[in-house]
Amino acid sequence: MNEIIFRAMGSEIFCAVDSERASVKERLERVPAMFETWEKSLSRFRVDSELSQLNARGGENVRVSETLWRVLQVAQRAELWSDGLVTPLILNALEAAGYARSLAEMQTFEGAREIETCAARPINPLPRWEMNQTTHSVCVEGGARLDLGGVAKGWAAEQTARYLGEMGAALVDAGGDMVMTAPPAEGAWHIGIENPFAPDDDDVPTVQIARGAVATSGRDFRKWTRDGKAAHHLIDPRSGLPAVTDVLT
Repeated sequence: MNEIIFRAMGSEIFCAVDSERASVKERLERVPAMFETWEKSLSRFRVDSELSQLNARGGENVRVSETLWRVLQVAQRAELWSDGLVTPLILNALEAAGYARSLAEMQTFEGAREIETCAARPINPLPRWEMNQTTHSVCVEGGARLDLGGVAKGWAAEQTARYLGEMGAALVDAGGDMVMTAPPAEGAWHIGIENPFAPDDDDVPTVQIARGAVATSGRDFRKWTRDGKAAHHLIDPRSGLPAVTDVLT
C-alpha cells in the first residue's frame, strides 16, 4: 500500500493506492499540486481566487474556467436535489456567524469588525444564480455570494480517486469526503466514523466499503464562539444561522 498525507483546502488529505507498481509513488506525489491548483480557483479565503472574483461581480455574467464550472454544476445539482437545503448561497450567512477567515486563522470571535454589517437572515427564497451553458458564464444575483466548501472537497476527492485509480484500488479522504475506486486486496476499505463527543476513543463504529463514497460532516470540528455563543459552519438556509439539530454527523 502506497500512501501520502498533506494539507489542502483547510483539511488533512489522505490518499492510498493498493499497488506496488513503480509509478504509483510518482503519481501520488503529484496530488498536492493538483489540490493547490484547484484551491486557487475554488477557495473563498483567497481574495485572488476565481470564486472570489465571481463573488465580487454580482449581477454580471462572468465566464469561468472548466474547474469552477464543473464544481458549480455539482453545487447546483445538490441545491436542486435537496430543495435548497444544501446550497452554495451561504457565504454571507457564514460570515455573519463568524466564519470570515480560514479555520487556521480563526480565534474566538467577539463581534469581529469585518462581519459587523452581515446580519443573519433567512436565505429562502434563494437568490437566483444561473449558469449559461452556451457562454460558459455564471451570473449570481447582486448581494448574494457563493461558498463551495460543501462540494469542492468532495469533487476534488472524486477527481483524485479517478486519477489514482488507474494505478490500482485507490482511496482518497479529503477532510471527511472519501472516495474508494475498488476493493483493496483484503476485500474492503474499513472506514471509521468518529464520535464527536469522544474524538480520542479508539472504539469507533466502522463501515466496510469495497467501492463508492462516504462523506461525514458535524458540529465538532469547524466550530467557534462568537459573542459568547457556540457556532459552527453548517448553515440552515431557512434561518440563515448555524443549524440547530440533534444529528451528530
